[in-house]
Amino acid sequence: MKIENLADLHVLVHTARGGTLTAAARSLGLTPAAASAALKRLEAQLGARLFERSTRAMRLTPQGQTLLDYASRAFELLAEGESLVTADRADLVGTLRVAAPSDLTRGALLPWFDEFLEAHPGLQLALSVGDRPLDVTRDEVDVALRYGALADSRLVARKLADSRPVLCAAPAYLARHPAPQAPQDLLKHNCLTFHRSGRRQRIWRFARHGQWTEVRVDGDRIADDASLARQWAVEGRGITLKSMLDVRSDEASGALLRLLPDWDTEPYPLHALLPSGRFVPARVRALVDFLAAKFAALLPLEDGPATKIAA
Repeated sequence: MKIENLADLHVLVHTARGGTLTAAARSLGLTPAAASAALKRLEAQLGARLFERSTRAMRLTPQGQTLLDYASRAFELLAEGESLVTADRADLVGTLRVAAPSDLTRGALLPWFDEFLEAHPGLQLALSVGDRPLDVTRDEVDVALRYGALADSRLVARKLADSRPVLCAAPAYLARHPAPQAPQDLLKHNCLTFHRSGRRQRIWRFARHGQWTEVRVDGDRIADDASLARQWAVEGRGITLKSMLDVRSDEASGALLRLLPDWDTEPYPLHALLPSGRFVPARVRALVDFLAAKFAALLPLEDGPATKIAA
């Protein structure tokens, strides 16, 4: 059977939020008996148990958690739609669930998020920061910012910036070790590496006059958070290869110096990935447009804004 009463889903959401049926009933202006009946009706219609009940609290079952995730998103979309239809000024409302790399977040995104939220006070930001990419089609993410070429052509994506990795080290490190003059010189250096998509990035590729060469680097520090590799480099611990977006402020301050400037590196584009191209909520589209403009001011796209986001 299908869900027949939208109000029953409100009981589910408020019970999960408050932990008890009594709390849900109070927040919805219902009697506890009415709230209990709504939840039982919902479970009967779905043929699934949504909560494990105890004398103290109610705990979501896996089926209940799945329904809660979808119901929460559905109510946010409805609230946004109501705002767009009824308001004199189309305010953006709801929660923006964003996943982004750690260095990029701290180095560029945080003040931009502040600016965006100040312009749209009806929004709430739920930010997931890290270098282990979430699955935007499975995880609770509205938009994920991700570096690198897209391995899956089915992803809904918009390119935000054309970036390339740059080789850099702190003056303190270079005072103790001669700066490399060619990629092979990196074999003599302490190279700070990190994991991306579950794999250690220790094959560094460089090109000159159209000829590519690669070096298998090594060092005494490896991290699963790329921001640590940048921090270690700033502290003079070694050499790292990072996106120019991540180290631009360190270069500007002199905390990091660029090495091998006459050598090219592989493209390292930044994309915004979305779980669906059929319907992109206005709040998500507004954020992606906002970030695209911000990145364009830093690094203009070489070939225009590649996008698969439906209009």
